[in-house]
Amino acid sequence: MVHDVPGSFGTRGSFSLRLAQTLFSSASLLFMSLGVEFYSYTAFCYLVTVMGLVIPWSLTLALVDGYSVLVKSPLRQPGILLVIVVGDWVISVLTLAAACSTASVVDLLLHTDRSSSYCPPKLCSRYQVSAAMAFFSWFLTLASSLSNLWLLPSL
Repeated sequence: MVHDVPGSFGTRGSFSLRLAQTLFSSASLLFMSLGVEFYSYTAFCYLVTVMGLVIPWSLTLALVDGYSVLVKSPLRQPGILLVIVVGDWVISVLTLAAACSTASVVDLLLHTDRSSSYCPPKLCSRYQVSAAMAFFSWFLTLASSLSNLWLLPSL
């Protein structure tokens, strides 16, 4: 049955996934922005930019999901669902790239010459937490995308 897909657009599961995506993306952006030197590295700027895209995307879809749950009428139009699936895939790839690049730059900064301080430990730990939150956001976006992709052929 079409309505049995957990996490598909217009369900409580999708609403929960979208809210969690928004929270993890906001946390990632917050932890990255706490360090005033994030603009010194392209990977960190890229993460801030991508999280700036993920937050409104996820929040908008969470609002639509919430409305669909309240009126008990999920939007099941193939065109709308296709746009959401493609948007989720694009956002998912961008989020994964940003999280991986941020994690690799932080690792590189932590393991360079210990005598010089490229990244103070307090800032590096914030950057690590930001990358971890971005990975969580990516995982949830991927889960949303896969559940909607599973639903798409049945419409």
